[in-house]
Amino acid sequence: MALAIVVLFCFPILLLFFLKKQRTTKSVNWPAGPRGLPLIGNLHQFDSSNPQRYLWNLSKQYGAFMSLRLGFLRILVVSSANMAKEIMKAHDLQFCGRPVFLGPQKLSYNCSDLGLAPYNDYWREMRKIFVVHLFNSNKVKQFRPIREDEIFRMIEKISKLAVASTPVNLSEMMMSLTSTITCRLAFGKRYEDEGTERSRFYSLLNETQAMLGSFFFADYFPFLGWVDKLTGMSSRLEKNFKDCDAFYQEIIDDHLDPKRSTADQQEDIIDVLLQLQKQRGFKFDLTWDHIKGVLMDVLTGGTDTSAATVIWVMTYLMKNPSVMKRAQEEIRHVIANKSFVDEDEVQRLQYLRAVVKETMRLQPAVPLLVPRETTEKCNIEGYEIPPKTVVYVNAWAIGRDPEAWDNPEEFDPDRFVGSAVDLKGQNYELIPFGAGRRMCPGIFMGLANVELTLANLLCKFDWELPAGMEKEDLDFDVLPGITVHKKNALWLTARNVR
Repeated sequence: MALAIVVLFCFPILLLFFLKKQRTTKSVNWPAGPRGLPLIGNLHQFDSSNPQRYLWNLSKQYGAFMSLRLGFLRILVVSSANMAKEIMKAHDLQFCGRPVFLGPQKLSYNCSDLGLAPYNDYWREMRKIFVVHLFNSNKVKQFRPIREDEIFRMIEKISKLAVASTPVNLSEMMMSLTSTITCRLAFGKRYEDEGTERSRFYSLLNETQAMLGSFFFADYFPFLGWVDKLTGMSSRLEKNFKDCDAFYQEIIDDHLDPKRSTADQQEDIIDVLLQLQKQRGFKFDLTWDHIKGVLMDVLTGGTDTSAATVIWVMTYLMKNPSVMKRAQEEIRHVIANKSFVDEDEVQRLQYLRAVVKETMRLQPAVPLLVPRETTEKCNIEGYEIPPKTVVYVNAWAIGRDPEAWDNPEEFDPDRFVGSAVDLKGQNYELIPFGAGRRMCPGIFMGLANVELTLANLLCKFDWELPAGMEKEDLDFDVLPGITVHKKNALWLTARNVR
């Protein structure tokens, strides 16, 4: 009621601002899109519970390059491989900016990270840190013992549950696995299965992910930012930021402690960042805020996406038992009598890697990718696109583009067997990690986590649905968020075979 009164009170001011905005943009030739209402645009129509499907359905009516308006924010949506190539290759320079949204801006220390930084000299230097020092091929190999150790521990836990025929909450198990791997490679710390520190980390991570994807009035109605204070969102964001900052600072202080023992510890990401800070080899001074921004990228990007992908793969495999059987036969043949698959052997599992690609085609972990923003005025397909226009690339819809895929709704890993299509951003029909200048630099680390985990889950166990459940009962409902998880946890029963 109070919020309604506030909106009514502000309506005349908003209307004047809207009419002024309309006068400045009415001459712009925009792509087609659904008609909206004054002031709010298409906000009342927008399905935030499943935006990738909502936008895909709209694209069938308005085209693969369409527009809509959310409040005062103009949005362009790309839904085909051809248009993705146009945006992310031919005009990548004009479309490589990042929009500034309140939650991400605050939690990234005013966009001091890589993912949200504006495209400029700072971004180029920050990308060097990621590509050259943090996620290069040597670093990925260096972290191999951590991945293999944590996956081995997980397999041992599942094996004990299998002996007792106890169902496994695989969704929970995957989040535990990926968060532990990320913590170890980021700051050399392993949280035990129970305890206050682990609980604190999970609460912090969950709240951060929620804030990154939350609705703030300030993002869509520039003069209504104070409404976020009335709703409590501003204070909630501030608390989350302070909690994150305290957590990061504790980890940094621990690494700065001269009494810290490093004899048996592998160099982690914070070690690397502290060394770079001392060397001062960049065009800017690497401050604590920059380091904390990097940690936000690593923790939020490295945990959610890998866990979600493994669960989607296992869901598709349970839905398609013949594909599951073929993948298991390949793995067990490659490793012969061993009971654990190592990373060298994963490289020989061509069918398993095809299964991963097919899953990422149908259900990319970040279906709308990270939004882009135009850096300057440009012309696309005869449309005049002003600077600071927000662009969503719908990777979920592109995976269903009938011009790029035969039988796009069918789960068929064979389409990738012997195919040259890969995930590295050169094939625009398959871009779960993005493409162009803004492509995710953690692609190889993420794939290593996913492929090694799946190889061992399928090697060690045969999997069954819980008693009374049939494969037709499996659902593909999603939780809303930047990273899309399966809405209902995947419970399976494992049977030891090795």
